[in-house]
Amino acid sequence: QVQLVESGGGLVQPGGSLRLSCAASGSINGLNVMGWYRRAPGKQRELVATIHSLGVTNYADSVKGRFTISRDGAKNTVYLQMDSLEPEDTAVYYCNFRDISDNAWGQGTQVTVSS
Repeated sequence: QVQLVESGGGLVQPGGSLRLSCAASGSINGLNVMGWYRRAPGKQRELVATIHSLGVTNYADSVKGRFTISRDGAKNTVYLQMDSLEPEDTAVYYCNFRDISDNAWGQGTQVTVSS
């Protein structure tokens, strides 16, 4: 079983930046996908960005050009650099890990974009 620990959320003004981190531990072997999802108030959870262990990335259209996902394989850690933040980015952000045998979620970290 994989466990995820997230960090880096907070309050930021529009146009500002935040960096989220998610460290995975446990049984991590072979190919996998790590990523970030978010749930805004009154909305369903949605994909933000994912990154495969081979490096392929995928982004939601709403964050393309503003957010960058990356990972450190040696540390089993995934990062989400969020720039040019907008009030619409306000949500709880969840880290996700998926492989052939596991689908794990972090506890969530709040990101609030407000002046």
